[in-house]
Amino acid sequence: MEYLHTDWEAMSRNDWIGVALTVLAFVAMVAAYVLVFNPKNKEAFNSQGDMALRDEGEHNNFGGKK
Repeated sequence: MEYLHTDWEAMSRNDWIGVALTVLAFVAMVAAYVLVFNPKNKEAFNSQGDMALRDEGEHNNFGGKK
């Protein structure tokens, strides 16, 4: 168990910034997963599924024709 021990008092400012950024990245990824895998958003994401294959000007940002 000594292998997993953390000396919190010895952590520098850079260590704390790294911990904070890691936690923020984790929270952001969880929020992104909830947004993407929410069944309410399925139609919105499916309508944008072929966005990379569309010709320029064929559709607006919301999937409708201009």
